[in-house]
Amino acid sequence: MTEPDRIAIEAADVWPEDVEETEAVVVNWFAREGRRVEAGEPVCEIQIEKVSVDVPAPVAGELVAIECDEEEAFTRDDALGRIEPA
Repeated sequence: MTEPDRIAIEAADVWPEDVEETEAVVVNWFAREGRRVEAGEPVCEIQIEKVSVDVPAPVAGELVAIECDEEEAFTRDDALGRIEPA
């Protein structure tokens, strides 16, 4: 399977509309690389303006890459990780 077949885990869909902050921090990963996840299953927790939000897996498959580690800042459109669909 090639790199483009991997689906990005993004926070844009759970980013609150009324938040002006452009950066957030990954607080905790619930899954590690190599673990199978289900679509909609929370894979990590992020914090935006001191509000914690769970980020769900966009598809079922294997978490193959974590691109934003715990305590690392990211912007709304950054990929947090990648899932290889099952």
